Amino acid sequence: MSDLPSRYDLSIPGFTIGHGSDLDGKTGVSVVLCPDGAVAAAEVRGTATGTRQFDSLSRAHHVATKAHAVVLAGGSGYGLSAADAVVRWLEAHGYGFDTGIRRVPLVPTAILFDLAFGSPEAAPTAELVERAIASAADGEQPSGSVGAGTGATVGKALGPAQGMKGGVGFVAVSVPDGPTVAALVAVNAFGDVRHPETGRRLAGCRSAADSVELVGSENVLVRLPPDQAHPWQGNTTLAVVMTDAALGKPEARKVCEMAFGAFYRCLVPALGMFDGDLVVTLAAGRIPAQVHQIGVLGERVVAEAIV
Repeated sequence: MSDLPSRYDLSIPGFTIGHGSDLDGKTGVSVVLCPDGAVAAAEVRGTATGTRQFDSLSRAHHVATKAHAVVLAGGSGYGLSAADAVVRWLEAHGYGFDTGIRRVPLVPTAILFDLAFGSPEAAPTAELVERAIASAADGEQPSGSVGAGTGATVGKALGPAQGMKGGVGFVAVSVPDGPTVAALVAVNAFGDVRHPETGRRLAGCRSAADSVELVGSENVLVRLPPDQAHPWQGNTTLAVVMTDAALGKPEARKVCEMAFGAFYRCLVPALGMFDGDLVVTLAAGRIPAQVHQIGVLGERVVAEAIV
């Protein structure tokens, strides 16, 4: 880790974050608003992803280079409709890609599976999304069981009942007289969470539903017989890196790739078969910066946000 101090407030002009939390149904939504548009790219490595409008982020030659918001939602596939309320709000306020006919807001959306933790009927409603938009702000950011992390869990190698609670994390770091890099991460991983520096296991698969003893997901997995049924479907870690650095789309994509290092350092195992892991980078384009500088800081803040 660098010696720059970590912060827990969002102070990048043009970005705000809001959360809507359904504490009864155990699901929620987190919205990153950048209504004036931010250069946007994504790296999607999960094999159990659920996304909307990610083609504009993951394809370098796509005509759209910016996004006006990013939505992270619980509710599995039902959560993809959370983008609709954000699109309506952006259009109503005059934001979006100018087609010459009508402004079209670009709102990439990614979902996680939380149906097994709370009510299987629960998913982010339009009202919940509107609540997230209304609460969107910079400054101090919440972490834990809020927004998209409301129903998130980790360590499900022996099934959800022997896992632990996940959630949302936020961390930022600033270079003196230079760029700021921040990360919002919804942690709903199949694997365990460990400290990126010491390797100490922080949360994960427990020996029994009434125990806090961690058994280590990798210890479970290496002993699985080939015909073992899998009780762990429905996982995902979603990360959004935000910066005031001036990056083009190829550089933003490289930051996504480098930030994935945090997944490998903090999640054991990372990118399981039933994880839908992805990283989005949003660059506001104000401060000159070297891509490796932003990539290294991106990996750091994603790792700390996971923890």
